[in-house]
Amino acid sequence: MKPDDALKIKEKVIREVSKYYINGEEALEVLFANLISEGHVILEGSQGLGKTTLAKLFSQAIGVEFKRIQMTSDLLPSDILGTLVWDLEKKEFKIRKGPIFSNIVLIDEINRAPPRTQSALLEAMQEKQVTIDVNTLELPDPFFVIATEIPNDTG
Repeated sequence: MKPDDALKIKEKVIREVSKYYINGEEALEVLFANLISEGHVILEGSQGLGKTTLAKLFSQAIGVEFKRIQMTSDLLPSDILGTLVWDLEKKEFKIRKGPIFSNIVLIDEINRAPPRTQSALLEAMQEKQVTIDVNTLELPDPFFVIATEIPNDTG
């Protein structure tokens, strides 16, 4: 992508999201820069500031699939990545993909996830792939994680 094309797309995304989200230009700049550089972002702030709304609007503006995963202390890696399930008709295991298989994934309140679940996310974020049992599966392109975190003193 040429720099001029990226700039035009960024301006269009900011214009579209700004119709519904006020004063989010700086956050959108960060989201867009990390998306095109194949990085990921963590948004920190108190509840009710619109972090989830911003992530949804951003994905809609660029026209990609969006999924949200709410972290809880009992969430397992398979809840995010997917698992093998038995197909009674074919008499074999098949892969049921989890919500990580999306272009933009919002990991809501990442600090509440158990360490094993956070580790599973690291493979996805670093390698753009996940391993379910012995199967390694590529994640969609683009793949971008927006994580949120509520500071300890407010949550």
